[in-house]
Amino acid sequence: MSEKDNRFYLEVFFLGVLAVLIVFILILSCVPPVSKDALTHHLAVPKLYLRHGGIYEIPFIPFSYFPMNLDLLYLVSLYLGSDIIPKYIHFAFALVTAFLIFSYLKRRIGRQYGLLGAALFLSTPIIVKLSITVYVDLGLIFFSTASLLLLLKWVENGFKYRFLALSAICCGLAMGTKYNGMITFFLLTLFVPFIHSRYAEDNQAGAVRSLRYGALFFAIALLIFAPWMIRNYIWTGNPLYPLYDGLFNPENPVQRQTIGLFTFRSTVYHEEWWQIALLPIRIFFEGQDGNPQYFDGRLNPFLLLLPLLAFFRIGKESDTMRMELKAMLSFSALFFAFAFFSDSLRVRYISPIIPPLVMLSIFGLRRIVLQVKALRIRLLRDIGLAGVLLLVFFTLLLNFRYIVDQYRYIDPFSYLGGRVTRDEYIERYRSEFPTMRYINENLQPDARVLFLFMGNRGYYCDREYIFDMNNNRSMLKSFVAASQSTEDLLLQIQGRGITHLLINYRIFDRWVKDTFTAKEQEFLSEFLQKHLRLLSFKAGYGLLGLEDLS
Repeated sequence: MSEKDNRFYLEVFFLGVLAVLIVFILILSCVPPVSKDALTHHLAVPKLYLRHGGIYEIPFIPFSYFPMNLDLLYLVSLYLGSDIIPKYIHFAFALVTAFLIFSYLKRRIGRQYGLLGAALFLSTPIIVKLSITVYVDLGLIFFSTASLLLLLKWVENGFKYRFLALSAICCGLAMGTKYNGMITFFLLTLFVPFIHSRYAEDNQAGAVRSLRYGALFFAIALLIFAPWMIRNYIWTGNPLYPLYDGLFNPENPVQRQTIGLFTFRSTVYHEEWWQIALLPIRIFFEGQDGNPQYFDGRLNPFLLLLPLLAFFRIGKESDTMRMELKAMLSFSALFFAFAFFSDSLRVRYISPIIPPLVMLSIFGLRRIVLQVKALRIRLLRDIGLAGVLLLVFFTLLLNFRYIVDQYRYIDPFSYLGGRVTRDEYIERYRSEFPTMRYINENLQPDARVLFLFMGNRGYYCDREYIFDMNNNRSMLKSFVAASQSTEDLLLQIQGRGITHLLINYRIFDRWVKDTFTAKEQEFLSEFLQKHLRLLSFKAGYGLLGLEDLS
């Protein structure tokens, strides 16, 4: 069989893998949203905007101050009556990112490598998880990747302004999608003058001109991001609220304690220094969904191992290729470094490095293929190529095992087949949902519910609600401290327009014991018994109606 035939069959195989991946993800996405961030932020805030008739300040939801490029797309979907379509919108950004990876690799090293890169990216566990969830990280990944690749294209095309401007626009859109995009903004703003000064020809690389390019990139990206900064500045006086609030509002900063990575992990997770030092390696091997200690997400170990091979004997590569490989590696390493020193290292927070690592992995794989093909003994060459195919197969197999696990957990066919209703499906994953449904079916339209320890999950509540905890302060606790009698406490709560309390008793009871004095506990118990009536209780969630003193 000729090498041309081998390439053809490989391309057909990778196309088949991509088709299967897309179908699997589309099926996994067709169930109602139950993920935490969707119910607290990405769907909940757009739903409140629709109810209100426009964008407005929601002080009790800190997430509502975040940039919302993708959330506004979800708002359109909610307006049309679907909260499942946002998953497909989010997945679409994974598809266009895969296309960027394919296009770049195809142009540089061949079509079959491009298809493999797209398949490796789409099947990476964290990408699968994000593709079936209403988050915004895939938008951040796409815009960051597009910005990086356009910057490389700017160098390749002789530093034409068009590619620099497009790169900056994508960078601004990344910041407008999620605050993590500011890391991309910071890194690429530094990359622009550095790369220009190093790779410009014909004495173009004067320091002033390089800095001018960097300033142009900075200005365009910031201009694209500006609407969200202006909104926050008008509302809070801090364009990046709630970030850096101590800088903009030193008299009343957001109370967020940060204790640093090493202190946090040693105190909370009881990890030794060497375990913390190995985090950059562990994150590729130990990831677990839903477990913050293990990075709340999974990567593929080969995304750490294969990129190293991309730099093995690269002396034969062109200057452009070497520059691009170094740029992708530098971006990945520096982006990771920023996330590494935060107190909560999660895979999602470093997700923009996944496309560069995928592309570097494919270059590393190609380097293995070239070394094997250089062998003079045909038998060794055939064995080597078979080994490479087994490596590719095993890498993809690790990813597909994760997809199978997702089918077991999500169980989409029970919903698609009609064995469970929408409400039954949601209740399976969100035990507070029956109480939410009771609120929607029984409370008056003007009811206002105070949520206590509900995890800020308000999307499925169709009545007005507010959270007890805001900026790490409990409204109820402050009311108790300021009340002389249970009647005073009742009046203070009703003074906020609150008509009902929705309590997660499994956390509330423990919080009361740990937070209040014995006298305050007795006072609060008297208040609950005297002025509230239990309307619904299921799975530890109770809805209580306040006595009407009027």
